[in-house]
Amino acid sequence: MSEWLPETPRTLAFPTAAYVTLAGADWLASASPRPDEMHALWATRPAAPSVLPCGTAFDVINAPALFGRRMVDRLWSDGPGSGPVAAHRGRILLFAAPGTAQRLPALLGWEEWATAVPPLLCHGSGDAVTVPPLHPCRGATEAPPANDLFLAAGEPSAPAGSRWLVAPDVRDPWLPGPDILLWACVRAARSVAGPEQETAAQHPVSALTRG
Repeated sequence: MSEWLPETPRTLAFPTAAYVTLAGADWLASASPRPDEMHALWATRPAAPSVLPCGTAFDVINAPALFGRRMVDRLWSDGPGSGPVAAHRGRILLFAAPGTAQRLPALLGWEEWATAVPPLLCHGSGDAVTVPPLHPCRGATEAPPANDLFLAAGEPSAPAGSRWLVAPDVRDPWLPGPDILLWACVRAARSVAGPEQETAAQHPVSALTRG
C-alpha cells in the first residue's frame, strides 16, 4: 500500500454483504430530511429501491461497470478498502465522503492519466441517487461469488438491476474521500497499461495525491 494512504481497517477478503443492517439503514436514512419517513417506506416496501439526496451523509461517484469494478478491486487489494458500493443499471455507485463529488473532477483535471478515465458522474449537494433495496427481491438468487459481484445489472446474477455489493452495516461507515478515489481511478486506468508505464507513473501520482 502506498505510504500516503490513511491507516484504516481492512479485511483480507473482499466483502460480499448483500443485506443492509439496521445500523446501515439508520445511516442511509440520515441522508434524508425525514428519516422516519424513509424507515416507514422501507418497513412497507423492503424490496423496493428508494431515492436519497447526496451531500450530507454521503456523495456518490457513479462509474461504468467495468471501470468501477477495477476501482473497487484496487481499493480492496492495494488500498484502505471502500465504503458502501452498489450496482445500479449497469453502473457502479461508490459512496464517498461529502464534498468528494465537487473535488474529484478538479483533481482528475490535473492528472496525466485523466484521459484514460471514462466519464464519471459525481453526485453531490443538490443531487439525488437511487439506492438499492435493503434486501434483495424475493425469489432472487443468492449473492454471487466475489469474482462475479460486478456483473452488469440486467444479467441473471443482478436481481432487479439494483443491488448492494458492499451493503451499509454500521451507523457511521468509513467513506473514501477525493484523494483516495483519485488514487483508485489512476490505478484502475493504469491497470490496462503495460507494467513499464504503470511503474513510470507511480511517483508522479503519489506526489499529486499528497498535495
